[in-house]
Amino acid sequence: MQLHRNFLSLALAAGILGLASCNKGGGDFSKTKTGIEYKIFKNDGGTKYSAREIGPDGDATYKDRLGKILALDVEYRSYKDSILFNSRKQQGIPMRIELQELKVKGGLEEALSMLQPGDSGVFRFNVDTIFAKSFRQPVPPFMKPAAGKDGKPSTEPVYMTMFVKAQKLQTREEAQADQQKMMMEQQQKMAAHAEEQLKKDDVILQDYVKKNNLTMQKDASGVYYMVTKPGTGPKPKAGQTVSVLYKGSLLDGKVFDSSEKMGNKPIDFPIGVGQVIPGWDKAIPLLAKGSKATLLIPSSLAYGQRGAGADIPADAPLRFDVELVDVK
Repeated sequence: MQLHRNFLSLALAAGILGLASCNKGGGDFSKTKTGIEYKIFKNDGGTKYSAREIGPDGDATYKDRLGKILALDVEYRSYKDSILFNSRKQQGIPMRIELQELKVKGGLEEALSMLQPGDSGVFRFNVDTIFAKSFRQPVPPFMKPAAGKDGKPSTEPVYMTMFVKAQKLQTREEAQADQQKMMMEQQQKMAAHAEEQLKKDDVILQDYVKKNNLTMQKDASGVYYMVTKPGTGPKPKAGQTVSVLYKGSLLDGKVFDSSEKMGNKPIDFPIGVGQVIPGWDKAIPLLAKGSKATLLIPSSLAYGQRGAGADIPADAPLRFDVELVDVK
């Protein structure tokens, strides 16, 4: 079982997501001796919550939770209130954190030590402090405002906000069994959704082909492809490394990525090992070296129901214009 301890590494990889489960009630923030601003709400039954006050020395009951696993939902927001990471939408299951003795205070670890199962919490951290204490790395540029017209950075404190819903406390064995069960259920749901969405996407792609007067072939996987310039070299086989120039766009024409943005440098990857979206592993081997082609990829063979960042929505079929530059 993976117990995530570096929250920001997840946040940076996750993209833009949302959270609805955490109680973001009103009232002024309380503040710990170490500078963490917080609001904590205990569950009084059902949907009823009331404020939980924490003593100046923290939650005295935390010592009883040491070594246990806390299942929780987490969301991070920047100083602009833009969502950096949402565990429920990104992962589909709660995060699980091993609660340990606090060696450094004023960071994420201390914030979590204040929560009891069932609590909802809102925590606000000075970004300079949280990066120094919990992440031990410089603050990324996007986490702070750009320099003003005079070229000087703002001297005002900048904050990052964390919303947490503490679900339950478990032993390591209980957490492992629970996580495995939930992951299996999540995989079954995703597979069922993908199968149904593939049918919907096929209707959308057929309509796109017709409206754009394209002459395309359909692979057994559901990928549509059209060779616009035949190549004369070999077709790649599983395990071989290919070099591909590409432009990726939504069906409305909006470009979300391209080799041009990377200095027109091809992307290299081995075929059939999952380093790219499944649609590419299916479609690229259909092309001979030197070919140019247009690919239409169903969402289930692209980024699925979670999408990718701010540019690719959930359940979005995609178009790629590609050139198979080399096969190694």
